[in-house]
Amino acid sequence: MPDSGVVEEPARDPVAEAAARRPRTPALIAGDTVLTWADLDAKVTAAARFVAGRTAPGDRVASVLGNTVDFVATWFGTLRAGRVAVPLNPGYTADEVSHAVADARCALIVIGQTDQSRLGLTEFCVPPEFDGIAEAALPDVSANDLAVLLYTSGTGGRPKAAMLTHGALAANHDQLDRIEPPVVGPDDVVLLAVPFFHAYGLNTGLGGVAHHAATGVLTERFDAADTLDLIARRGVTVVVGVPGMYQAWSRQAGVAEALRGLRTAVCGAAPLEPATAARFRAATGKTILIGYGLTESAPVLTTTAVSDRGKTGSIGRPLPGVELSLRTRNGVELWRDGTVSPEEDLAELDLAPAVSAGTDPGEIVVRGPNLFSGYWPDGAGGPDADGWWPTGDIAYADADGDLILVDRIGELILVNGFNVYPAEIERVLSAHPRVAEAAVVARPDRDTGQRPHAYVVAAGDPPPSVTELQVHCAARLARFKLPTIELVASLPRSASGKVRKRELS
Repeated sequence: MPDSGVVEEPARDPVAEAAARRPRTPALIAGDTVLTWADLDAKVTAAARFVAGRTAPGDRVASVLGNTVDFVATWFGTLRAGRVAVPLNPGYTADEVSHAVADARCALIVIGQTDQSRLGLTEFCVPPEFDGIAEAALPDVSANDLAVLLYTSGTGGRPKAAMLTHGALAANHDQLDRIEPPVVGPDDVVLLAVPFFHAYGLNTGLGGVAHHAATGVLTERFDAADTLDLIARRGVTVVVGVPGMYQAWSRQAGVAEALRGLRTAVCGAAPLEPATAARFRAATGKTILIGYGLTESAPVLTTTAVSDRGKTGSIGRPLPGVELSLRTRNGVELWRDGTVSPEEDLAELDLAPAVSAGTDPGEIVVRGPNLFSGYWPDGAGGPDADGWWPTGDIAYADADGDLILVDRIGELILVNGFNVYPAEIERVLSAHPRVAEAAVVARPDRDTGQRPHAYVVAAGDPPPSVTELQVHCAARLARFKLPTIELVASLPRSASGKVRKRELS
């Protein structure tokens, strides 16, 4: 093949770099186990050789693991081997895992023995098999190579995978590095409680720890009292959290003392209610930094760390290196990176720049090196030819120039920061033999932010009970997607026959 003359930038290997800089610094703390960066680097190499010996460059490697050392070795080992990681939620049902594995055409599945039995998989490997593997050649990996497929719920009722390159993952860390004072530094001890199959837990949490050669404290399941004890015992200085964590901690006795050494509290994945932030601050004296992002942006786009760190109700401003625009449905730009559009650009919309009162709401459209390459397998739905990508979220800029998230164009439900689309739940409910139709909407939830609520029209005699439908869903949906259910005689419809979900909300 003729030489194009273009030299591709090599992908970064954050674990190898951390081991070179700080080999004896603790990398991971998991229970009583403490691994240095040199220890972890050796485990990652073993995992990389194991994967490379059983797959070809570019093959997809699924992992069905919790927040464990095994996950970390598998994740970074897969990337080092030049393969594409496909982290999957261990809470998925067999149907959900099978769909993702088939959709990504995975060549290898790495899974814990317990989950293997539960999910009934026949071809898999368990992480201890990494040990003692013979030498296997590891390829050169480019920053432009595909690194990971992260499944995010699709509007069609089935999850779809966002394609992120090594370069996109690294770019988000470069953007965060430009914030002063830094959110995370090399001397920090970071609580890693957000699941690693989620972009926020994976790249902002775990990836951030490796990028800085800091120390990560692993926890597989969140329990308010247990994690407070862990924070105090291990000297945690940074928490990468979601709203439900801060809400739960605020109700715990002794929270102020447990979090006395906390330097940074970060919240993402779902909107943080101002009341939750206020309760946490009253209980601890700590301010929560709020971030906004999506799986498709690796994931952080904006944060209050670059605006007013004590402000609640806002998602802050774009990260350095992220371009952000607010646009109307017709594509007219209302605001970009702190600048209100000129009057002549808005005249045709009968809009005037509202510098003192803020802008009108518009869709958040973004551009930056941290964006995904489109959805698997063909890159559909990715950034346009100029690099801009519409998020589907609606926001406005207030009088201070800070962004306020308003709504979503689609029907996404955020349960503890996890994406849940009504269409997927509606598909499962409608598959029940005695269900005529179903409509799912978001309901506020004190603990999770939102929860799905299903209105179901029964068919047949006798009609199914709510309990029967809940059991039906539990066999086919992950726990966080399970709806509360209400049986109704009919669903409200428009003249065209479309269900009027606003009348159900």
